[in-house]
Amino acid sequence: MEFDLTAEQKALRDSVRDFARRELAQGALERAHSSGYPWDVAARLAELGLIGITVGEADGGAGGTLMDAVLAIEQIAAVCPRSADIVQAGNFGALRVLAQFGTPDQKQRYLKPLLRGEGLICAAMTEPDAGSAITDLTTTATSEGSGFRISGSKIFTTHGLHASVFLVYVRFGPGVAGIGSVLLERGAEGFSFGAPSRFLGGEDWNPLFFDDVFVPAENVLLGPGGFKSQMSGFNVERIGNSARSLALGRYAYELAREHALTRHQFGRPLAEFQGLQWKFADMKIKLDAAQLLLYRAAVNADNGFPSAEETAIAKVMCNRVGFEVANEALQVMGGMGYSDETLVEYCVRRTRGWMIAGGTIEMLLNRIAESIFGRRFSQRAVQ
Repeated sequence: MEFDLTAEQKALRDSVRDFARRELAQGALERAHSSGYPWDVAARLAELGLIGITVGEADGGAGGTLMDAVLAIEQIAAVCPRSADIVQAGNFGALRVLAQFGTPDQKQRYLKPLLRGEGLICAAMTEPDAGSAITDLTTTATSEGSGFRISGSKIFTTHGLHASVFLVYVRFGPGVAGIGSVLLERGAEGFSFGAPSRFLGGEDWNPLFFDDVFVPAENVLLGPGGFKSQMSGFNVERIGNSARSLALGRYAYELAREHALTRHQFGRPLAEFQGLQWKFADMKIKLDAAQLLLYRAAVNADNGFPSAEETAIAKVMCNRVGFEVANEALQVMGGMGYSDETLVEYCVRRTRGWMIAGGTIEMLLNRIAESIFGRRFSQRAVQ
C-alpha cells in the first residue's frame, strides 16, 4: 500500500500549482466576491486541459482520472478558491454524466463546447417538494410527436444563472423506473427563469420553469429506467464537492498559520501560545484524515463510478472538516478573519453550504448506516 503520489501525479500537481500562483493569485479576492462566472479563467483552464480531465481522449478530454481532477482542485483552490468551482464543474457531476452516457451526437453538440470552456452545464434536480427525496420529483416528460413536452419547475440549481445547457431530471412515467433526464438549452421556448436569490456562500440561483417545453428525442440523455445511472454519476459530483470543501478548509488553515507566525500579541507571535498550538494540531489531524478518505474514494472510483459508501464517508468527513477548520481559522485570525478583506470568511460560508448541497450530511449518514447493517432503512412514513 502506497501513501504517496505517482511521478505523473506529482508532475500534474506541480504544474497546476505553478500556473495558479502565476496567473490566478492576482484577482482571487475579487473573483470570490463577484456574482459573475469567471469565463476568462474557464477559457484558460480549458487550454491547459483542466476541463475534461476525466473525459476520455476520444471525446476530447485528457483521459485522466478522478484523482487527477481532485489534485487539480486542491492546487487551484490553494491560490484562488473561486476558480476551483470551474475545475469541479468541468470534471464532475453533470458534465461527467453527459460524457459517460451521451450519444455521439450529444457529445458533439454539447460536450465539445463545454470542454473548450465556451459553455457550462448544470444539473436541474431539486424541486420545491422534492429535495432529498429526489424520487418524488414531479417535472414530467410527456411524449409528443418526435419528442417530449417538459412541464414543471426546479429550484436551488447551482450555476443556473450562467449555464448554457441544463441536465434536467424528469419523470417519463410512474415510480423510480419512470425517472430519466433530458438536455435542455437555455433560450428554449417555454423555458423561463424566476428572480435570482443568493445563497449564504455568495452564489446566486434562480427558479427554473418549464411550460410545455419541447425537447426532441435526440436530447433525451437517459430515458425511463435511467435514474440509477444518473445517481451513480451523482456520486462523482460528491467527490468534487468533498475536494472543494476540504481544499477551502486547507486554504483558510494556511492563512491562519501564516497569521499565527507573523501576528504578535503580548510581545510574542501567536504561534507561541499553547492554546493556539493545540488548535492547529487538531486542524492538521482533521485535514490529513479527511484527505486520506477523499483519496481512497477517488482512487477506488477510477475503474468506474465510485462506491456509494466510500463516497458518502468521504463527503461527510470532508464537509465537516472543511467547515470546522475554516471556522477555527477565522477564530484564530479574529477581526481580520471575519472581514471580507481576506477569504477566510468566504471559506466558512462556502464550506457550510456543501454540508447541504450534493446530499445532506444526515442523508449520507443514513446511507452509511445501510452499508453497515446491510439493509435499507426507508425514511418514508409507513402507509
